[in-house]
Amino acid sequence: MSTPTDRPAPGSTLLDVRALHKVYPGADGGTEAIRDLTFEVRAGEMVCIVGPSGAGKTTLLRCISGLLAPSSGQVVLEGTAISGPPKGMAVVFQEYARSLFPWLTVAQNVELPLKEKGLGKAERKRLVATALDAVGLADVPASYPWQLSGGMQQRVAIARAVAYEPHILLMDEPFAAVDAQTRADLEDLVRALWHRLGVTVLFVTHDIDESIYLGQRVLVLSGRPTVILEDVTVNLPDERDQLTTRNDPEFARLRAHIYDLVQKAKRGYRPGDDVFVPAAGARGDLPPTVGDGPYAGLAGA
Repeated sequence: MSTPTDRPAPGSTLLDVRALHKVYPGADGGTEAIRDLTFEVRAGEMVCIVGPSGAGKTTLLRCISGLLAPSSGQVVLEGTAISGPPKGMAVVFQEYARSLFPWLTVAQNVELPLKEKGLGKAERKRLVATALDAVGLADVPASYPWQLSGGMQQRVAIARAVAYEPHILLMDEPFAAVDAQTRADLEDLVRALWHRLGVTVLFVTHDIDESIYLGQRVLVLSGRPTVILEDVTVNLPDERDQLTTRNDPEFARLRAHIYDLVQKAKRGYRPGDDVFVPAAGARGDLPPTVGDGPYAGLAGA
């Protein structure tokens, strides 16, 4: 794995999102998914993103990963503007079953991006073994994804990202499709890997409790078109466990605060609003949520 000297200095700006704006074109003038997002992620941080359904969270991640061009604004990684998938970044998607190749073994799936990276066979073998051991799958390298449980398949996807030795790891609701017990185990795994490897993590989730448990900061997004409602600092001990941390009074306070922000976002609230005005076309007190418009299947929230 990468040594600390290979990574940016802890606390330095690693990712800089500047006035990001995204409109999906359409015959009716298009769908404005993201209005204005500006924030930084420092090297070594664990930052989570939450917001209502349809807030453009996945659109944001696709712009950051270079898979989707913004309409305006800029994403800068380690001082270089992103114009395509950058080196030093790995992504773990929600649909792990679709991100793994069923005809390749676990080890071969993890090894694949290392071949694209141009590493020699011995180095690939070492990195694959280390990554599988880190996620608790050292005993199944010859198995195929379809022979594993959902949680184990997502561990393979995480191992593949870790083996690549990224400086920043993007995770797009990676635990949404697993059961509650497996989800808790995977949350602890991500925090353990974060501590062990020193990698920077940007984690998108719908789960408020998960964002607080994992993150040092939680970026709460508004409804579409998206802006940041608040950058919430998580003042919890660095060492966390599922029982003690979730029963901490500060955890409960943060949960109530972020829940309130998300509910306001659903009703169309924007920073600086003195009086709430429902979003155009809303039914009752809820604004319309259509994923990210006509491209929801590609970049839905």
